[in-house]
Amino acid sequence: MTKQLFFLLLLFISNSSFSQLSNLVKSDSITYPVHQNNIGKITFMGNTIPIEKFKESDFLTSFELKKKADLNIRVFMGNSLTNYLHTLSPESPADELVKNGNYQFTFLVDNIKIYEENLNAGAGSAESKNQRTVFRVPLISSSNEDSWGIFLWNRFLMNGGQDALSSGEHALRIEIRPYLKLTEVVVGKLLAEGQIKVVVPEVKIDEKLVRIQAIKPLKDWSISTDHIDTAKIEALNKKIGTQSYKDITSIVVIKDGKLLLEEYFNGAKRNALHDMRSVGKTFASTLMGIAIRDGYIQSETKQLNAFYDLKKYQNYSSAKDSISLKDLLTMSSVLTGLDTDPQSPGTEENMYPTANWVDFTLNLPVDETKLAAKRWEYFTAGVVVLGDVVHQSVPNGLEQYSAKNLFQPLGITNYKWQLTPQKVANTAGGIQLRSLDFAKYGQLYQNQGSWNGQQILPKEWVEKSLSHQTTISKNEYYGYLFWNKTYQVNGKDYEVYYCSGNGGNKIMVFKDQPWVIVITATAYNKPYGHSQVDAIIQNYLIPAIVK
Repeated sequence: MTKQLFFLLLLFISNSSFSQLSNLVKSDSITYPVHQNNIGKITFMGNTIPIEKFKESDFLTSFELKKKADLNIRVFMGNSLTNYLHTLSPESPADELVKNGNYQFTFLVDNIKIYEENLNAGAGSAESKNQRTVFRVPLISSSNEDSWGIFLWNRFLMNGGQDALSSGEHALRIEIRPYLKLTEVVVGKLLAEGQIKVVVPEVKIDEKLVRIQAIKPLKDWSISTDHIDTAKIEALNKKIGTQSYKDITSIVVIKDGKLLLEEYFNGAKRNALHDMRSVGKTFASTLMGIAIRDGYIQSETKQLNAFYDLKKYQNYSSAKDSISLKDLLTMSSVLTGLDTDPQSPGTEENMYPTANWVDFTLNLPVDETKLAAKRWEYFTAGVVVLGDVVHQSVPNGLEQYSAKNLFQPLGITNYKWQLTPQKVANTAGGIQLRSLDFAKYGQLYQNQGSWNGQQILPKEWVEKSLSHQTTISKNEYYGYLFWNKTYQVNGKDYEVYYCSGNGGNKIMVFKDQPWVIVITATAYNKPYGHSQVDAIIQNYLIPAIVK
């Protein structure tokens, strides 16, 4: 074959592929000159400008990062996303490409890659993926626009962007590629990129707010004199004070059973009661363990049909009879309920408006896909049932039982239960305590169930609770209403069991270290709530207290 014939053949194959690509789905035509002249570019703008009025003179080249601001990107492509995904899997039909693929976003600051994310395949409609060749994404919105772009930007900030965008001027570059996940994740060529200068003003705060807060004398805790890295804590305090870490209200660190650090922020004080939301779920496990110790409940292996006539409820199935208390403690029952899926009938958002939360839960159908192999799924309604089982099994109900058998032995007198519609203490996440008292609760588990020489909770129950009962994902597990994961700091693993609540609220009980950490926050339903607390623990608190 001559060289000329070889190149003609290559040209034919290339043209055939392009024709197949263009005809997979019909993309929007490129009608505006600004689009034609900027294919493959990501452009930036402040306020939203309609595409028909958008001019190159409107492109932002510099942006000041401040509280009340708007930053949008407009992406110009030569074809639709689905057609680009087609190049990654030419044999796949369009609906499969849309279902399993999306954009990969890469954020670089000063030419250093900070964050990369394969956008959830469910973000964006099938129509937009099939047709659109130009689209707008809000990254920062003064009006709190509801968009996946806002959440993406916040994840970038909480995964290194906040630190990279320190005060001064920075070059922010964004790159977009197609990705497809079939048997494995495949990433395509660069579709579009753009760069902007970001000016970050210096936020000045009173130096008094940066210093470590002195611990005032108190009777319930001995004050530790152990070493703590002052510079690390002051650097953390500065980030909280400048709102790099937002909505943090308190941090308490216990080491060797003594109070090492006690700090309050954003108007919170020592005696404030904190709404730690789903942290309160774990109290259902604690009270279950105490009730089993006292003989009011035989075992966590008891099934729901020992407490309820399940045939009286809707969607009865014999599979419901086999649901055990342990299934609910480990969030692995066969009931159809997944809080993170808005389409699931058993979400907590569907439960709260109902007149009876227990009836709501027991009326749920069985998820047939869980019958062959149970799996972990976050299920608030199941914890409500656990609370109700304890409530009906112990004398005088859950609220009085918890006062006598948990709070009084721990010396906790200032607390508040929220109640269900049936006036039962709400184990979905309705207990409010002081930060120092949440620390007592964590220390109870660190002490293997004892407090001041009294065995409040059976040691065997603590061991079961702080164990890998079910797998959530790789390197993440679940015990009896306790989460589990491992932080890595300076090449060393720090395994922790923890209670977790909306907004970034945590009680952390370290497995191989004599530490308990409590962080309270009010970042409810904010995308940065949990990730910023992980950063605080991994980058500041662990390094500050480790020897």
